[in-house]
Amino acid sequence: MKEWSYDNDQWTKLPTHMKHLPLFTRHIDMFSMAMKAMWSLYLKGFVFKFYIRLKVVGDYHAVFKKYPKLLIISNHASHLDATSIAASIPFRYWRDLYIAAAKDYFFSNPFFTFFSQHCLGAIPIDRHDRKGEAIKLIITLLSDLDRMWLILFPEGTRSQDGKIHDFKRGVSIFAERTKTPILYLYLEGNGELWPKGAPFAKPGKLKIHVGPVHEPAPIEEVYADYRKWVVGINPKAFDHTENPEWKGS
Repeated sequence: MKEWSYDNDQWTKLPTHMKHLPLFTRHIDMFSMAMKAMWSLYLKGFVFKFYIRLKVVGDYHAVFKKYPKLLIISNHASHLDATSIAASIPFRYWRDLYIAAAKDYFFSNPFFTFFSQHCLGAIPIDRHDRKGEAIKLIITLLSDLDRMWLILFPEGTRSQDGKIHDFKRGVSIFAERTKTPILYLYLEGNGELWPKGAPFAKPGKLKIHVGPVHEPAPIEEVYADYRKWVVGINPKAFDHTENPEWKGS
């Protein structure tokens, strides 16, 4: 990853979709915080109160007080997932909250880019990147920042059938290289509210379960432990035909 000097204006030459990241600016972005505050009021006060009735099972406060850095992982079945997780987290923690988001979707046009930057705190992930630049960026952020909670979807893409599939190895790479623990979340009902291919979410109930924190470990161990926890909530969450042998990538 290229070294950036804070003694000159190098950071101003960054692409637009990178300028909100905290390593490139030494000041608090008050504009982004104001946008996040308004977005939070809209999410918590309207969307996830009246349109989608969100219920959080578990306590974030104890977890976030103990862990200044966390990888927050969840199942992924709809475009609703990132915003619903953000809505479930108290706003006081949003300054340190970021989401690893697909660059080709969340940064695909000026409107999405603005929204992803200033409302979601999204870190652009190029799914076709062969040089590992996104991995280097996230490792640098987790290593250099004092506080950071990063939302990741370890399946890598939205589930086609609503079930939970094998995890990609990125989560363990980030956790093990930066000594960052992993918080488990499970979204119950997300696939039914906004299935893949549907133009928009329909009203209904969504439940987010806040699970245990797992120390950095190989992805096979993380997947097995996450699966054991989720099956205790929903025995059918993994009810699909899987390869008998692990084939994560």
